[in-house]
Amino acid sequence: MGKKRALVAVMHKIVIAMWHMLTNDARYQDLGPNHWQQHPHQTKRRQQRLIAELSALGVDTSGLEPA
Repeated sequence: MGKKRALVAVMHKIVIAMWHMLTNDARYQDLGPNHWQQHPHQTKRRQQRLIAELSALGVDTSGLEPA
């Protein structure tokens, strides 16, 4: 069941992307493999998550602030 659901989710993403390209008469532009990892919002979220994980492990994180 999980594989079919994942396949439908990926197909849905593709259909939505195609709809936007056709509606806006835009060409496909690959954002690159590291687009979301290098996005500033994602970097901050990752820092916050890692600090929370350290806190959960009992590490003193009072001096750590997400940049």
